[in-house]
Amino acid sequence: VLGATAFLRSRQALQALRIRSPDNSRMKITVDYLIVGSGLTGATIARRLHDAGRETLVLERRSHVGGNVHDHNHPSGIRIHTYGPHYFRTASDQLWEFVNRFASFYPYEAALRSWVDGRYENWPIAGSYIRRTVGEHWMPEFRGAPTNFEEASLSMMPQLIYEKFVKGYSEKQWGVPARNLSAGLAKRFDVRLDDEPRLMRHKYQGLPVDGYAGLMSSMLKGIPVLTNCDFLSIREDVTARHGLIFTGPIDEFFGFDLGRLHYRGQKRKDRYLPDVSFAQPCGQMNNPDPANGPHIRTLEWKHMIPAEHASRIRGTVLTDETTVTPTDPDRYEYPFPDDANARLYRCYRARADVVPNLLVCGRLGEYRYYDMDQAVARAMLLVKRYLPESDPAQS
Repeated sequence: VLGATAFLRSRQALQALRIRSPDNSRMKITVDYLIVGSGLTGATIARRLHDAGRETLVLERRSHVGGNVHDHNHPSGIRIHTYGPHYFRTASDQLWEFVNRFASFYPYEAALRSWVDGRYENWPIAGSYIRRTVGEHWMPEFRGAPTNFEEASLSMMPQLIYEKFVKGYSEKQWGVPARNLSAGLAKRFDVRLDDEPRLMRHKYQGLPVDGYAGLMSSMLKGIPVLTNCDFLSIREDVTARHGLIFTGPIDEFFGFDLGRLHYRGQKRKDRYLPDVSFAQPCGQMNNPDPANGPHIRTLEWKHMIPAEHASRIRGTVLTDETTVTPTDPDRYEYPFPDDANARLYRCYRARADVVPNLLVCGRLGEYRYYDMDQAVARAMLLVKRYLPESDPAQS
């Protein structure tokens, strides 16, 4: 049985991990705090514990750290976000200071468009578009307390606007009629009376200079990490003395024995256009009309790199994203927003909450969507249960 900090400092030291159990069949690991998953939630918790001097080990079943917060370079030199666009933004001085410990950021404020009636239109929906198509004195279509996503959307906009911008996109995204989705999902967008082009208005917005792969590697620097290691396949051979922090799917942790929670993911197809400088006016173009194809959006990554760098690159890379229902838990991305899955999640949560020393958290563990800054803030809050208030890592 080995302590984590004793063995994970070099490739040679990794070989020492292969200490066998008395029957010479399995290796055993014991550590104070075991974090399963190296995405934003797991990495933030690991960083806080490590900074406080706690013995910590991170297990990651992928070949790289960072979970979905990862990117890579196309041969053209254009950086691609491997698991879809990640825009870091926050209004919190504390969160901005925290992430800047691990990376320098260059300014990037996401501006999105939707391809509607053969034109690029603002997203979120611009007031000028509504006035142009519906009239100056428009009213929302639905009044009262919304009971589903369609009603919640119509409580913000006329029927025509809903059908052009929201209905098709959402039904492609989730694979079901919009009226089957939770009303709370509509809180993720708004209707703007002005023509503000930015997606969000946070005080701090940017992308890491060395990419998200660099950010996540830096966040985990000095912390023992095992990649290509699936905790669920070796769980009987790993002991966490004080805390097991699991950031994977909560239903998978329990072997799906109450049934599977529903998730959605994306199938991504890259296209390199060598003789085109830019193919669309912004980094993300939404595709709400089903008649324009099954993909929900197209990303043009060259928009997301600094202009002085982009000017030296030949061509551009586009990525079409089409939403699918994955069967592999490693491809889960979006918890499904309906009442049936919310009820099933609560059953799993009730079980997780009574397991000693277990914390199931993160987007998949808590079965809810978190923006990047929300994930970091939530992790900072949760890690407090392991650290006294006077600990410097709490500041």
